[in-house]
Amino acid sequence: MMEVLSWRTVCLLVLCTLTLLYPALAIRFVIDREECFSHNVEYEGDTVHVSFVVIKADTPWHYSEDGVDLVVKDPNGAQVRDSRDKTSDKFEFIVQKRGVHRFCFTNKSPYHETIDFDVHVGHFSYYDQHAKDEHFAPLFEQIAKLDEALYNIQFEQHWLEAQTDRQAILNENMSRRAVHKALLESAALIAASVIQVYLLRRLFERKLGTSRV
Repeated sequence: MMEVLSWRTVCLLVLCTLTLLYPALAIRFVIDREECFSHNVEYEGDTVHVSFVVIKADTPWHYSEDGVDLVVKDPNGAQVRDSRDKTSDKFEFIVQKRGVHRFCFTNKSPYHETIDFDVHVGHFSYYDQHAKDEHFAPLFEQIAKLDEALYNIQFEQHWLEAQTDRQAILNENMSRRAVHKALLESAALIAASVIQVYLLRRLFERKLGTSRV
């Protein structure tokens, strides 16, 4: 009976572990000059995964690759990681001091930018608390690895989706610009043709008048 209860407990823990995700923050926002976000990390030694993608600018005519700056600071205000002049990036770092970490974006472009931002903190507290159990320790370790792998897949998928959104918007804007360019070229060609016809008519009229005289 005790053995059956233990395995039921283990199965329940496995299901609960696989259905609960790590603390995460995923947002999409518009930046003018500077925006900062805070995220609390409760344990030292945790791994923080960060990704961002500049989705679009506020004008369809802006096609430069001007990126943004991201600076990460620990609870003491010390810089722990940065990313400069990039339209997209992803990285991770180990937390040296627990507490509220700040993630500050700086936009150097004169246009408003839409940014997709994702933060994930990797921690498996139950395994840490019961690591001394020789019978269940290997199982908890495998659960932790599986849970981390599942979230890493979701984290990567979110980043790829943001990249896809950015590329789709760029393609749409380039297509729109190509259409506008074609219309302007057509208008210029029509205007040139009209001017040529007008000049030719004036020339023929002058020659006709001269021949009559």
